[in-house]
Amino acid sequence: MSALRRALRHARRCSWGVLALVLAGVLVPAPASAHPFGAPQQIKVAGEGEHGVRVRWLVGGADDLTLLGISLGVLPQDRVLLDGAVSYEASDAETLAGAPKFAKYLTERIIVTQDGRPCEGKASVADDLAADGAEVRFTCPEPVSTVTVTARMLTDLHEAYRTLARGPEGQKAVYDANHESADWTVGDGTDDCSPASTRTVAAVSSRSSALQLSVVGGVLLAVVVAGAFWHRRRGRKA
Repeated sequence: MSALRRALRHARRCSWGVLALVLAGVLVPAPASAHPFGAPQQIKVAGEGEHGVRVRWLVGGADDLTLLGISLGVLPQDRVLLDGAVSYEASDAETLAGAPKFAKYLTERIIVTQDGRPCEGKASVADDLAADGAEVRFTCPEPVSTVTVTARMLTDLHEAYRTLARGPEGQKAVYDANHESADWTVGDGTDDCSPASTRTVAAVSSRSSALQLSVVGGVLLAVVVAGAFWHRRRGRKA
């Protein structure tokens, strides 16, 4: 019996060692994970006056704003959960909208050229970024007819992000990491950029973060209960 007891004690110690390793894996935060396979982001291209082009960007999922804010250093790294998922908060969009780094990001990732010459762009961000998006207004050197629009929004976070684009007179295009540019025929702005509230894909906040927290909490609770049960049994034997 003494040999059996020693074997049981050894097995118990080993099981706690394995549990410690599991907990270590759970409690070490993984890198932030992007969500490129959710609702797609969108852009709308339109002319504005004789020399102007407007490109409105609409995010696909509101948690993408959180991920972008973390990447730009606007939001803290602790918004990344233990498994790499991102915890979205309603204030994230407002924080990102007011950040100069985000305005710079827009003008670096959305570019308009006319016959190979760059058009000067200036970013304008809506008060409600998650719902109304952001816009880059470009001024081209010559009267606009056909321009090339390059869109690389979020593909620096994950190459699988795609952008659904539309323009005057039913023009459409799909941007991704391998197709970053497309030619657009624009007019004088009579086919204006419609308000973001009319878009077919609305920005939604991710509920996955709450689920991830509940799963981790359940694991930790189970560990605490198991530990209490073992100590109770050990006390009875003593």
